Amino acid sequence: MIGRLNHVAIAVQDLDAACAVYRDTLGATITPPLPQPEHGVTVVFVELPNSKIELMSPLGEGSPIEAFVARNPGGGIHHVCYEVDDILAARDKLKADGARVLGTGEPRIGAHGKPVLFLHPKDFLGTLVELEQV
Repeated sequence: MIGRLNHVAIAVQDLDAACAVYRDTLGATITPPLPQPEHGVTVVFVELPNSKIELMSPLGEGSPIEAFVARNPGGGIHHVCYEVDDILAARDKLKADGARVLGTGEPRIGAHGKPVLFLHPKDFLGTLVELEQV
């Protein structure tokens, strides 16, 4: 069902400082910041030859990653994102197999302009999983 790894997301308090680490220390190419008010985050993508790193910081009051960043002020891996061909078929199979889809269960448009869903970390070895339709 899952395809390639799309990205690993790292939640950070200071997006500019995180970008500097990847850009200046590691020599990576960084995309411009992309505010995602509907998701409560601002994201930047670190472009890699075979995948991406998503750096994200809280945006606005009540950001869903606010508590995570408070617990991990130095930053930390927040989720992994896998590509799927058909997000609705993937969702239906996962739910039939007992996995929990977060939120309403309906896909939302993610930072790449494509439908995404999140799966409960307790069902996936303690890891928050994002599925993105390609």
